[in-house]
Amino acid sequence: MLTVRLDAEMEGFLKDLSEQTQRPKSFFVKKALENYKEDMQDWLEAQTRNNAQNRNLISLAELEKALGH
Repeated sequence: MLTVRLDAEMEGFLKDLSEQTQRPKSFFVKKALENYKEDMQDWLEAQTRNNAQNRNLISLAELEKALGH
């Protein structure tokens, strides 16, 4: 269980969205957290790869050549 305090604007937005869609506010909070989790996992993976000692980098010119540009 988690309790989160929202400012009045966000609370009003969720309340209106909930009423208009006939879904509970928690549905939208869960969806937002799922999306954020996916984004953060991608970001963390990119950071891990960027900081890896054995990363294999190529120049933009090499990339364009490989793509036939």
